[in-house]
Amino acid sequence: MLFQVGGQGSRPTFFEMAAAQQLPASLRAALTYSIGVLALRRPLFHKVLDFEDEFFGLLMLVLETHSLRTTDASFSESLYGLRRRSIKIRAEKDDSRSKSGDGIHHVGLEKHQRVLSVVFLVVLPYFKSKLHAIYNKEREARLRASLWGQNDETNDDSGYFNEGEGFPVSSETSVTETSLRARLKKKIQKILAACYPWLHASGEGLSFSYQLLYLLDATGFYSLGLHALGIHVCRASGQELMDTSSRISKIRSRERERLRGPPWLKAVQGALLTCTYTMLDYAQTGLIAAVFIFKMMEWWYQSAEERMSAPTIYPPPPPPPPPQVAKEGIQLPHDRTSCPLCSQKRANPSVVTVSGFVFCYACIFKYVSQYERCPITLMPATADHIRRLFHDF
Repeated sequence: MLFQVGGQGSRPTFFEMAAAQQLPASLRAALTYSIGVLALRRPLFHKVLDFEDEFFGLLMLVLETHSLRTTDASFSESLYGLRRRSIKIRAEKDDSRSKSGDGIHHVGLEKHQRVLSVVFLVVLPYFKSKLHAIYNKEREARLRASLWGQNDETNDDSGYFNEGEGFPVSSETSVTETSLRARLKKKIQKILAACYPWLHASGEGLSFSYQLLYLLDATGFYSLGLHALGIHVCRASGQELMDTSSRISKIRSRERERLRGPPWLKAVQGALLTCTYTMLDYAQTGLIAAVFIFKMMEWWYQSAEERMSAPTIYPPPPPPPPPQVAKEGIQLPHDRTSCPLCSQKRANPSVVTVSGFVFCYACIFKYVSQYERCPITLMPATADHIRRLFHDF
């Protein structure tokens, strides 16, 4: 069995499907980075970053709904010239007109398939992102509890759920209701933290299995969601790509014909529809341009970033040679904590920078002020060469 990597036929290659699947993640990274840069100058954008999942989910909901309605494809699939087609099993095999396989016939998407496609493309990833955030929060809380005790875990849980054990409740809510609510939320959080790794591993395993089977040309479904909906992703023909604009115009003209009311109200509603469609077109074009620019910058700086982020390990430099003790100088004591001048334990240790030896501050200041040299190496020194050491604090 050969890998399906060629570009012939209506069946997309594995790499086309993988690129279309990874495009929303790249779009989210580009938008998050852009909003983060804007938030440095406009603190108002911090609120958008605080609700990043909701903001991106709403944006993708609008884009995916608009794209599925006009092109029968998701936002990323339409960018790569792909279309979604509902499959129907033929009762009899048509030898002359069969284009996609024996007993399989591709037709346009139905309404419930578009709605469920939005659920698989937007709603499920949103809940997965929220569950992942709750799991990370619980894991961090358990880690803090194992290090610092149970109090930090309680505070962390209460910070995530806006209220928790050990915090005063408002006068309007009874203590019993608050404690029950906090315990219920804590129990739900622990259940999610225990179940999420298994759910995540199962989902990733199914996704990998479908992708491997698709690569081996053993199935026509790239993911479990497409299999559940009974949808094949196919390449759009040249005529379909040319007819996309005319199809969009027909859909918009039908919507204008459905407008009811007096002429002035129809004019207002038509203007609002036109503005909405124009904004959607500009938003779609702008997001596509943003993704391509982000990808180009990521590719351009990838090698430089890898060189900068790669841990470069150099051998440690050799230590400097020890200072030479002069024959006429004071000899070092056997106890390294003693001062060479007073032979007592050092008080307010201070170092002479020209030699590196440590003395009591009073002893070395008096000696250097009188003789202007280091008492051990006899190197010239002044009071400016004396530095206090604060290793005892």
